[in-house]
Amino acid sequence: MTSKYERIKSDCRARNVVWEDADFPAVQSSVFYYQTPPFTFQWRRITEIADSQNACFVNETENFDVIPGKMGDRWLVSCLGVLHSLRNLFYRVVPADQSLDKANGIFRFRLWWCGEWVEVLVDDRLPTINGRLAFLQPQSSSCYWASLLEKAIAKLHGSYEALKYGTRSDGLSDLLGGVVECIPMKANSTNDMVRPQQLKAHLDTTSIVTCIATTNSSSTIAMTHKNTSERLVNGIALNVNYRLCSLDKVETLLGDAVQLVRLKDPLACNAFANNNDYQGDWSAMSSTWERVSIQERDRLFGQLDVGEFWMSFLDFSQTFSSLEVIYLDADTAKDELTLQDRPKRWQMKMFQGQWKRGVTAGGCRNHESFHINPQLLLTIQEKQEIVVALNQHTAVEPKVIGFTMYKLLGVFGSKTVTKISDCLPKEFFKTQVSFLNSDYGNTRHVTCRCQLEVGQYLLMPTTYDPGEESSFTVRILSTASLRLSLLETQTLMLLDPFPELKNEVDAIKIKNVCQYEPVFMQLADENKTINCFELHELLEACLPNDYIKGCANIDICRQVIALQDKAGTGRINFLQFKTFLVNLKSWQGVFKMYTKEKAGILRAERLRDALYDVGFQLSTDIMNCLMQRYIRKDGTLRLSDFASAVLHLTAAFDYFQRKDHNQDNVIEIEMSDWIKCVLRC
Repeated sequence: MTSKYERIKSDCRARNVVWEDADFPAVQSSVFYYQTPPFTFQWRRITEIADSQNACFVNETENFDVIPGKMGDRWLVSCLGVLHSLRNLFYRVVPADQSLDKANGIFRFRLWWCGEWVEVLVDDRLPTINGRLAFLQPQSSSCYWASLLEKAIAKLHGSYEALKYGTRSDGLSDLLGGVVECIPMKANSTNDMVRPQQLKAHLDTTSIVTCIATTNSSSTIAMTHKNTSERLVNGIALNVNYRLCSLDKVETLLGDAVQLVRLKDPLACNAFANNNDYQGDWSAMSSTWERVSIQERDRLFGQLDVGEFWMSFLDFSQTFSSLEVIYLDADTAKDELTLQDRPKRWQMKMFQGQWKRGVTAGGCRNHESFHINPQLLLTIQEKQEIVVALNQHTAVEPKVIGFTMYKLLGVFGSKTVTKISDCLPKEFFKTQVSFLNSDYGNTRHVTCRCQLEVGQYLLMPTTYDPGEESSFTVRILSTASLRLSLLETQTLMLLDPFPELKNEVDAIKIKNVCQYEPVFMQLADENKTINCFELHELLEACLPNDYIKGCANIDICRQVIALQDKAGTGRINFLQFKTFLVNLKSWQGVFKMYTKEKAGILRAERLRDALYDVGFQLSTDIMNCLMQRYIRKDGTLRLSDFASAVLHLTAAFDYFQRKDHNQDNVIEIEMSDWIKCVLRC
């Protein structure tokens, strides 16, 4: 089966035309969507910008040579530098079988997006200002892969403007397909100071370790070029992901051992020092090397590749502010040669879900609806360190997200945890203390690394506020086996939500209802029964003028008749009317308990609990159907919506139970019966 890329390319060749991408057109809104553009952009093809004889897509012999251009995106330059240093992963993102002269204007890239690798197609029309590229561009070479890859990322985000809100963590995740964790170098309340053993542990796994220097301007030297990053006095560029390659120890002539780290500057083009390279102790031209033997110096210099240099661990810890570690699962890392000798490989478990208003968007644990969030059961079979990452599927205006984890030592007092398959109820979270809480932020990714003992854990990915909707991906990386499963609520009718009145036995309940008998009899036919229209008129007359009055509508009247009319006459008697009215008052009492902010208005995330109190335990899929049918634009329901939902569910359960002859939750039904069932519900 031919791909979309191949079909478009073949069609362009057959018609001898150059492709124009209709999904990301060459218009101003593709550059700046929300703001008014500060410039007027002209869209030009690469052949109209560059010397066509020297221009190319990718040149294997060229070093990294990308600068931000007029509009910034320095964070993306740093991420592309890391990608470029990983040649096998680079060609996964930037397929090598492309060239400017044979492209017919179409180029393809692969990016990690919303939990999977997706192919993104772009044409080569790029925004320019005064004939020069406005965004990423080559500084001295003529390779345009970075400019086109930036366009592919902008297309995914909706516009170039959206890249203003990008971060290095987002970029590294999208380009490498890994989970990114930011680790402060200095000790704080939650992290110890980074030590060589920790760096070595990272380098023993299929992880890419990068480090970033950030500081105030008083510690920097002046920029030498408008597109050159600020640098510290020792030559380290600020806000650039230097890659940590290895650790080693050097023995000096005096017998001292010095811990060294080997770093790679992804933006450097030369193997050894120049005016922009690291110039501190143990740099290529440093006099510090005079303290070691020639053999030691040759051994360590022999390990250096383009852009690499040595630095003492002491200087390293004082220069860099944080680590950004990219954890790659075994499948992603398998093609990268520099990772193939790692003794430990990350294994990945992944779950993709949605926060839906009233169904699974319960908000963080500060809210009473917390328990309706997706509940993931994590089973650890041996003590290990894991990495948990939550990614929301939105780039512009992200929600505030995070996650909470509970250790299941026992449920409701038991010493051991029995097999869990159903969601844990609201009462569990009122009494249990969380084991782990991530930070919450309006970022695309939230990551946390932790050590887990053998046992079962409950993971709850959430938005901070209830009712926030988004799709999300949870990834859990481990070096040993584990199991991840979604807990789901089984659909059951726990109580009869519509109990019948046994003649006049329930005298207290029906005392007030009996006053409506004269009006009922005035509307009734010779058999003392009424239809849905007469019921509507009766409810209009007998229901008080408050929010219960909303239940006097024709749709609810039709439901009441359909539920109680077993003979198919479309009519009910006075006893059936009393049964409905008594039950309606009961439902109103439940409804009232959950309408805290304003009488008569139920927030969607409380519907599940209200229905549970009436007698229904419902799965996520059924709750989703109810929400699609009953939720209002403002995310709330009225009593009439609630009553209608109860009537629908009661009729559906009643019909199913009458057909479930073997009591095995399976029925056989003819098409005509099925259609009648759907219409009656």
